[in-house]
Amino acid sequence: MTATARALAVAALAGVALVSGPPGTAVASDDDASRVGYDVSHPQCGESLPEDPAFAVVGVNGGVATRPNPCLADQLAWAAGAAGTGTDQPAVALYVNTANPGELIDRVTTWPDTGSTPYGTCDGSNSLACSWQYGAHRAAVDVHVFFVDGAWAAGLDPDPAAYRWWLDVETMNTWQYGSSEARARNRAALEGMTVYLEGVGAEVGLYSTGSQWDRIVGEVPAGSPLRGLDSWLAGAETADQAEAACALDPLVPGGRVVLTQYVTGGLDHDHACR
Repeated sequence: MTATARALAVAALAGVALVSGPPGTAVASDDDASRVGYDVSHPQCGESLPEDPAFAVVGVNGGVATRPNPCLADQLAWAAGAAGTGTDQPAVALYVNTANPGELIDRVTTWPDTGSTPYGTCDGSNSLACSWQYGAHRAAVDVHVFFVDGAWAAGLDPDPAAYRWWLDVETMNTWQYGSSEARARNRAALEGMTVYLEGVGAEVGLYSTGSQWDRIVGEVPAGSPLRGLDSWLAGAETADQAEAACALDPLVPGGRVVLTQYVTGGLDHDHACR
């Protein structure tokens, strides 16, 4: 989510509608620094970061769902200096990489083989139940192994309920493709993560582009815990495009577009929608 090449690839996938804005939308330049935050993760390890951001979003993972961000503590300490004023966004938020490698079970050491889920009992197969369990387990590791240690080291509150957690849904990670059944299993993995995070009191949101979301997840049925979650939309290349993207549809029914992302100077900038 933070490397320039990655953001540009996301922008290409987002399509003309995202970068141009809907017809009739008035686009004003985002000159108000109080509405601009930044998201950072392992690609920014050791780099100087902007002073006094309005808000900050820090990646818990090191690019893939099973790997920690090696400079999480340092980046959380930087994020603690965010102003946290002028927008509805929390001063410090988090994002986690997501995935569903169920089609590669013979090469995955973290795939579950047990667990009771809303889709039945996981038996180690590439199923809805095991996909849900995989997501729940990944969220548990994100919280209790990766994040808590980083928060303690940074002097921040280690309670996951004190933060908004964004689920980063991108094609660069490992997903299942090619059928409605594959998309349903991907959705189940995200549901498992959402239910776990909400179970520890955290607020959850979804980060993606419309095109990537459609390819990975597709339509979200009534009753899914993903319904109603807020959206953080990637794909813009300028502040004007990011502001216009606030008017786009959210990733799931019932949600709102509350953040949009654009890249400038090699760093991810985030516009807080009004």
